[in-house]
Amino acid sequence: MSSFSSSAPQLRKYLVYLTLVLALAAATWYYTRPIPTVVPLVKVTLGTVEATVSNTRAGGIRACRRAKLAPPAGGQIAHMLVKKGQRVKAQQILLELWNNDLRAQQELAQNQLATSQTLAKQACTQADLAAGEAQRARELSAKGFISVEALAQRVSAAQVAADGCNAAHSQITQSRSRIAAAQAGLERMVLRAPFDGIVADISGELGEYATPSPPGIPTLPAIDLIDDSCLYVSAPIDEVDAANIKVGQLARITLDAIKGKFYAGKVKRVAPYVLEIEKQARTVEVEVSFDEPPSAENLLVGYSADVEIVHARHDAVLRIPTQALMEGKQVMRYHPAEHTLEVVTVTTGLSNWEQTEITTGLKDGDQIVLTPDQSVLKAGMRVTPEVKAAL
Repeated sequence: MSSFSSSAPQLRKYLVYLTLVLALAAATWYYTRPIPTVVPLVKVTLGTVEATVSNTRAGGIRACRRAKLAPPAGGQIAHMLVKKGQRVKAQQILLELWNNDLRAQQELAQNQLATSQTLAKQACTQADLAAGEAQRARELSAKGFISVEALAQRVSAAQVAADGCNAAHSQITQSRSRIAAAQAGLERMVLRAPFDGIVADISGELGEYATPSPPGIPTLPAIDLIDDSCLYVSAPIDEVDAANIKVGQLARITLDAIKGKFYAGKVKRVAPYVLEIEKQARTVEVEVSFDEPPSAENLLVGYSADVEIVHARHDAVLRIPTQALMEGKQVMRYHPAEHTLEVVTVTTGLSNWEQTEITTGLKDGDQIVLTPDQSVLKAGMRVTPEVKAAL
């Protein structure tokens, strides 16, 4: 009895020590246990994948019609009839050169025409009188009242008068030609708008001498006219992508000056040649028109713009975020039952920067790692999923 009583405290002491050791072991295991890596997952879904081509350098907004105008002839600017930013109509006079000499020539030609018409009227009246006298002479000669010589004189006089009438009419024609020549000279002294538009720039001033550009010698235009009712985007595309681009393909246009928006368009022209700006930069110029140009925003010629041209499209296909694809066309698939990862090799179809089509290797609803870091994640390791919405 006394032996049992003396051993009980010692037993309790051992139990306390054992409890402390077990608690310490449990704490050590808890704080040193491997914590599963948290990985972002995304579901494989059905959707649309497009194959696109984008410009290599910034493109720009261009006007369908833009003319750098100079007068047809050289001369001193006498009248500047427009200002920068002014809207003009087709055939409106923009500027006029000094032309007093040509106006004087035109006035002289008009006076000569009036004189020629008066002289022609007189000559033709005399021709009519001479023709009447010749006819009466024929009648008198037939009755024997005048000689043959007298008849011949009257007929010759009528012919001379008729020739004088014809010559006077020729003078009228010449006078009208002189007027037309003077008018053509005056037209060369004015610069007219070839189309409706807005005056972008003026390089000439009153009193300055304006001249057309000689061949091979570029000079500043007197007036820069833009038709801003029709705008498009011109953008350089790398030569390796040019073969995929065709007129009529859909495109998306983005503008640096208008953030957060894109505009639908179509390819309207692909240049038939390659630009070699640098040895390592060979591009093809592509023009994209707006389906509906921006109406609320002030779209200016010269804005920088980018285009994304869709040259192929597959609808209702399995797709994954392109960033989930590893080297060798592999992805990391998640097993929800074991909370582990496995590496799966897939076959891809169309692809762009955001989405890649999957033809084999995955099925709808599979979960894959969104951003696989192969230096951290391995096949078979346990992970904690962080499910993200399908992209």
